[in-house]
Amino acid sequence: MEKKLYPMKFMPIASRKPWGSDRLVSVMKKKFVEADGQGNEVVIGTNEKIGESWELADMGFQDSVVSEGWLAGNTIGDIMETYLERIVGEDVYNYYGRQFPILVKFLDIDGQLSVQVHPDDEVAAERYDSLGKAELWYVIDAEPDAKVYMGFKREVSAREFYDRCLNGTADEVLNVIHPRKGDVIYVTPGTVHATDGKVLVAEIQESSDLTFRLYDWGREFDPKTAREMHLEEAIDLIDYRPYDEKLYRKGPMWGEEASHEPCRESECRCHDDECHCHDGECHCHEEGHECHCHEDHVHEDHHHEMEGKVVETLVESPQFNVTKLNLSDPLHIYTEKFNSFIIYICIEGGASIQVPSENAKGEACMENYEFAKGETILVPADMPDFYLVPRDRSTVLLEAVTRPVDELDAYIDPETEAFLENEDYEGLEDEVYEEDAPSGASPLNFFS
Repeated sequence: MEKKLYPMKFMPIASRKPWGSDRLVSVMKKKFVEADGQGNEVVIGTNEKIGESWELADMGFQDSVVSEGWLAGNTIGDIMETYLERIVGEDVYNYYGRQFPILVKFLDIDGQLSVQVHPDDEVAAERYDSLGKAELWYVIDAEPDAKVYMGFKREVSAREFYDRCLNGTADEVLNVIHPRKGDVIYVTPGTVHATDGKVLVAEIQESSDLTFRLYDWGREFDPKTAREMHLEEAIDLIDYRPYDEKLYRKGPMWGEEASHEPCRESECRCHDDECHCHDGECHCHEEGHECHCHEDHVHEDHHHEMEGKVVETLVESPQFNVTKLNLSDPLHIYTEKFNSFIIYICIEGGASIQVPSENAKGEACMENYEFAKGETILVPADMPDFYLVPRDRSTVLLEAVTRPVDELDAYIDPETEAFLENEDYEGLEDEVYEEDAPSGASPLNFFS
């Protein structure tokens, strides 16, 4: 008789970064344990600059280890080797094989993250025998002056961007986002991105660590701080078009601010009889004009229409689907609708997965698997239906599944080839660079 699989938690893997901070421990309540020189376990404290916490990773060189239950001590790779499609689902296994397809991280950024880019699935497969790296960022917290650089504010050429990376002006053409709690950013392959300031992020991405640094805010020119740059290797991977704002979804904090500001839209949709904006133009900002647009005006963003919903679709892409769950009451999960593993990441509060079962006497009971803020839990594909039960009425979870599709996300700027042909350029080296050395919708419907 096969042993029953169960929802699994993993020991987080700490990654020290020069731009890291202490909030993964102090805010997300992470407990990092490492072995010292004598093999003794040591708990990492708040005095360490931890930039990343790898929550669920199957990378071959840094694999997550199960922390509880009869599978404790096994890596996700070990489990995949043994249980195959029972873990990920038949369709997912047939598409990805024995590699678990999703990597889950927390990022604690305090400072300037290098301007970087990731390849798409097609390029990664051809050049590096790897998956590409599409990412979803969920902003857990951000300081008021924090910046996220995402794509370009206008179309640029490969020649211009190349020169700007060398002369220290690359940031002048980058699109700037001022992140707030609850914001969602889908980072497509080919999109250059960076940060400046304090930002705490939950990241769901493909199982890849292909990262190419393009510009490091001048640190690359100082021998004391220089890290390897990959500008030449990545110049033809970059999407030079203006940033697509549809890939950025503002969170509820923006909605709260908007509710206290007068409407500045060119066309006013106010239905208040006391408002005189019915001439097709908005006069809300004019001195002496009394407008009540902010009381019931609906902007063309998502959080107004999503407000109060239990289930919010954040992203549906060829690589993964991500849903936000705002739990105040138990939620019944029908696993047959997914045909995939399910990952839950707890952003706020806490919850338990309760699975109907039988005890040794044949009596009906519930198996209970708890997880708290800052924890990630993997539900195998062959699990029966279960209940998500919040531990308090303000629990927020991210739910991630994968749905394989025969669609590649390739984009190479047509003018880049011409630029490369005019350069003394030897082509790409076949090396892998790491940062340190549910259904029915279109796969491109990023924000529903």
